Amino acid sequence: MKITHTDLAHFVPCLKQPGTKKLLHVGCGMAGPERLPECFRAEDWQEVRLDIDERVKPDIVASLTDLSPVADASVDAIWSSHNLEHLEGCEVPKALQELYRVLKPGGFALITLPDLKAIAQLIVEGKLDSVIYTSPAGPIKAMDMLFGHQQAIAQGNQYMAHRSGFTRDYLGKKLLQAGFTEVRIVSGKSYDLWAIACRH
Repeated sequence: MKITHTDLAHFVPCLKQPGTKKLLHVGCGMAGPERLPECFRAEDWQEVRLDIDERVKPDIVASLTDLSPVADASVDAIWSSHNLEHLEGCEVPKALQELYRVLKPGGFALITLPDLKAIAQLIVEGKLDSVIYTSPAGPIKAMDMLFGHQQAIAQGNQYMAHRSGFTRDYLGKKLLQAGFTEVRIVSGKSYDLWAIACRH
């Protein structure tokens, strides 16, 4: 799904402020700046890369459930692409509270993750083991969306396993419980959800 600066500008106050803004890219992996959503590719965004896996050489090595290396209210935005589903369900509230804590007032989190409802429909249609689409990581099946990328897990990357899941309503409820005051969630084209969660 393509998210542009224009898409967000009417919704997120910090985008209207001049000067450099700080983006915390959680679970950054090996992805370079070309993998950032279009809305974060402008020169006024400074990307700070954070990951639990030191092998991907992030700026900060930390867990999504413990962002203690990041100060309170110190970032303007957070980009989280396919991270929350790797946590145990009981860890999700803590992770969302941490995202909220590090955001400045007026900041926002942009989050994408698998849509359990859409994946469940594929399973009902008998497509658990069918290739649904091809990503930069290779062919993706409903099994990968549900349990984590099987090829990466087979190669020893246990961080890729999925331990929880989200529907649109459940994700919205958890974000509001974490303190976010305004949340918008839409369905993407790759059996995923996209959420914009603001801290006012």
